[in-house]
Amino acid sequence: MRIALLPIAAAALLLAACESDKPANTAAVTPTTNTSTAPTATGIRPGSIEDFRVNVGDRVFFAYDKFDLSADARRTLERQAAWLKQYASVRLAVEGHADERGTREYNLALGERRANAAKDYLVALGVPASRLTTVSYGKERPSVLGSNEAAWSQNRRGVSVPAVQ
Repeated sequence: MRIALLPIAAAALLLAACESDKPANTAAVTPTTNTSTAPTATGIRPGSIEDFRVNVGDRVFFAYDKFDLSADARRTLERQAAWLKQYASVRLAVEGHADERGTREYNLALGERRANAAKDYLVALGVPASRLTTVSYGKERPSVLGSNEAAWSQNRRGVSVPAVQ
């Protein structure tokens, strides 16, 4: 009986160790102009990854089969650029995503064009290209499951993922 439970316990430990491939990173970064890193009234530390997600916005959305930036997407990227200029020790990975429609290859290429559109706009706003990388996940990492416009519109996105250097 003990021997039969050993593989089950090992599998449970392995699954627990692999539960998330993206640990939450809310570490504060060193600001270049704002010297306060004390948590705000909301409990979010300025310059943290959480600050970026909640107060700046980490994603932009795209129309079906498009990679051009909407006015709303440009405003979000403008806030990201301002934040990145304030926190010069942060690098950014821009992920391109697509909805489930289309082939894997097509969506990988579309995701790459979306990530590059966001990166190019950030560079145009003065963020050094050396601080930015891009990756396309195509349709492989949906944020919303479903085969309807509500899900698809949330999956056609670019996500900016900050990392402390």
